[in-house]
Parts: sequence; structure tokens; C-alpha cells
Amino acid sequence: MKTFLGLLAFAAILSAQPLRLETTIPLPNVEGRIDHFSVDVSGQRLFVSALGNNTLEVVDLKAGKVAHTIRGVKEPQGLFYWPETNRLYAANADDGHVRVYDGSSFQLLHEYELSGDADNIRFDPQAKEIFVGYGNGALAVINADLKANVGETMLDAHPESFQLEKQGPRIFINVPEAGNVTVVDRRTRTVKEKWPVTGAKSNFPMALDEANHRLFLGCRRPAKLLVLDTANGKQIAGVDITGDTDDLFYDAAKKRIYVSGGAGSVSVLQQKDPDHYETIATIPTAPGARTSLFVPDFKRLYVARPHRGKVGAALLVFAVE
Repeated sequence: MKTFLGLLAFAAILSAQPLRLETTIPLPNVEGRIDHFSVDVSGQRLFVSALGNNTLEVVDLKAGKVAHTIRGVKEPQGLFYWPETNRLYAANADDGHVRVYDGSSFQLLHEYELSGDADNIRFDPQAKEIFVGYGNGALAVINADLKANVGETMLDAHPESFQLEKQGPRIFINVPEAGNVTVVDRRTRTVKEKWPVTGAKSNFPMALDEANHRLFLGCRRPAKLLVLDTANGKQIAGVDITGDTDDLFYDAAKKRIYVSGGAGSVSVLQQKDPDHYETIATIPTAPGARTSLFVPDFKRLYVARPHRGKVGAALLVFAVE
């Protein structure tokens, strides 16, 4: 009897979904493609780049609704909210500007001018510098205290997602058109290495497990997650994932990877150890829902569902189980 009950309990664990759709937050009047997000943890707000709508949507997560819409942006892509100053930084693809807004009044405070296609944004809290991928192949460095640009690094082609080490000076940058991961020293602004990506092509999203020295690349052709060793760029593993991915995140607490894709699902992978990974669930979302944000503080994954046919734009809120 005890053996039978034990088997039932084990089966229940295996059948439990790692993500549970908790609620859906409508994004009224949002049309077209939705790009990246940022979060205000203490204020329980999510900022959403409605690229095709030329707006930024400010979502009150507690109330479950859009609280404000920022207009005047031009194809917003990357976002960064800096809680210490209550400022929101938005990278715009159309004109290449990075616009900075007050996080309460949403008034425009400053604009940084880049040459075009300003995309992903990352923040170095120690140096108080913001890194922005842009143009035909560059990484800009701007002073977060509303001062001038302070440097840039030239790349082989347009950069997509990139990640900064916390315990070191390196930046790992996906450069899909060049078929590599470019490693930059953010203190000297110089390229140190270029690691060829051979296991798949179109490496767009990226996440970093710094503790285990692993870099995760989301590729579209074919749809695969590649795992690289950050010591030398060597590929350690490759796992099939959802198609048309544009965001992926590493959940250090659960040892999981969440990959959202425009094919209409989130792939959830388990890290068995730094060298071995397996898909444990494929969670349905919606066609075109390829961008997302994992917020560890809330134990939630937010997935952007674009307007398609009779189904309106919304945020799908998944609780991590």
C-alpha cells in the first residue's frame, strides 16, 4: 500500500505543470508587435514596449490593468526602469533615441541620440552606466545620471540580447547576423573574443547562469536552446525549444529556463546539472507571443500576447509552481 501511494505521489509531481496561468491583463488599444518589458518591483508596475503601437504601457500589477500610456515614442524596444531614481529608459528602433521618463509624472527628462535601431538595454549598477545595442553593429555606453554618452564598442553586426557578468567585467553579446557571441570587456570597451555559434542559427535571446559558468542562447533556425561554457565558449548542450523565440530567462531558485516563442508556447527546461538539460513542459500561450519577463521577486512569468483576429492584446500572467 505504501509503495502504491508513493508511486501516486511521484506521478503527481511529474504531472504538475511548472507554470500556471493565473490571470490575463488586457492591453486595450494596443496593436501590432509587442517587444520587451521592465519592472518596478516595489511599485508593482510592469512597463511594456508596444512597438507596433508606438506607446509604452504602464501596467498596475496589483490592480490588474493599464494605469497609464506614454506616447511620443518611436518603435520602442528595450526598457530599463531604475528604481533608485524612479526613471524609465526606453530604446527606440525608429530614430535610435533612448528616451528617459520620470517614473511618476512620465514626463520626458532627457534623450540620448544614437544612429538608429536602439534595441536591448542593460544596466551596470556599480558604474551606473547603461549599455544599449544599436545600429548596424555597436554597443553604446551612456551615463545613467542624464549626462552624455561615454563610449561605444563596434561589433560585426546588429546586437540582439546581451548579458553582463556581476562578478567580472565581461559582456556576452548575441550577434546573429555574424553567427557569433561577442565577448566585450565593459571597462576597456574592447572586444576580447568571438565565439562561433555552430549548433544553430539566429541566436536572439540570451540568459546567464554565472554561478555555474553557463550561457544560454535561444536560436530560431532550428529552434534550439544552446548551452555554452563561459570559460571558453564551447557548446555543452543543445535542446529543442518553441519556435520564434525572443526572450528566455534562467530561474536560479528552481534551476529552470523559461523560453517564450512566437510559435505560441513557453518551453520550460530543467537544469539537471550544469551539463544536462531536459524539457519538462510546453505551456500554450498565443501566436506571436514571443516576448516575456520573468520576475523572481514575484515568482511570475509575464508573456505578451499581441492582438490577433478577435483576441485582443494582453499580458498572460503565469505563476511559477
